[in-house]
Amino acid sequence: MSPSDYLNNLFNLSGKVAVVIGGTGELCGAMAEGLAGAGAEVVLVGRNPDKAAARLAKIEAAGGKGWFASCEATTKANIEKLRDDVLAKSGRIDIVINGAGVNSATPFLDIPEEEFDRIVNVNIRAVYLACQVFGRYLVERGQGGNIINVGSMSAITPLSRVFTYSLTKAAVHNLSKNLAREWAPKGVRVNIIVPGFFPAEQNRKILSPERVASILGHTPAKRFGEAKELIAATLLLASDTAGSFITGEELVVDGGYASMTI
Repeated sequence: MSPSDYLNNLFNLSGKVAVVIGGTGELCGAMAEGLAGAGAEVVLVGRNPDKAAARLAKIEAAGGKGWFASCEATTKANIEKLRDDVLAKSGRIDIVINGAGVNSATPFLDIPEEEFDRIVNVNIRAVYLACQVFGRYLVERGQGGNIINVGSMSAITPLSRVFTYSLTKAAVHNLSKNLAREWAPKGVRVNIIVPGFFPAEQNRKILSPERVASILGHTPAKRFGEAKELIAATLLLASDTAGSFITGEELVVDGGYASMTI
């Protein structure tokens, strides 16, 4: 086997179906492109068909395959319908990425209950529901599969000004590790991909010049990440060959941010 054949086999996702919740966003959209490039059929889940169309055009231009599913992911009935729609159209589900998320920079003493509830609903409830609905399918199918939850650096080291976001992402990390332990005997893997600082829609509003300087001063690579730099980590976790013994992992992609002290 040639080196190229070996690598292709290691990360080959041909015949797999990946459901990417939050796939119309910048980071998960790039992750979806990577999955499609490795041979998976991708289902972009979100609320914006125009953004999905642009991403699907790139996927198809590169020879990949995918389609868009509109879904409000914070109700169980919607997630169950999404599961059923994917099975009806694509025939199977092998990979689930939970990447929908919202953020806010409201000072802690001023956080209104409505804002708190909204962030918890998207960042925790949607992940819990997707893990429950799709996890049941994967466990009962008995053919393996894996879930990748998008975590956050703020779940590992609490960051200033994003109180509700930090606590919800910490919950996602905790849930993921619990499920990894529970489902490992069933052959279902659950991991967390942990982006460092990647400019995206949900965090641009809090990236003031002062905060940007602080972030870059704490990042040894001295720059923000690019969405495409999450693809290799995604493929590692998604592949049942390359990632077969990886579960419960917090895979950090951060340019060295977590390693910085003084």
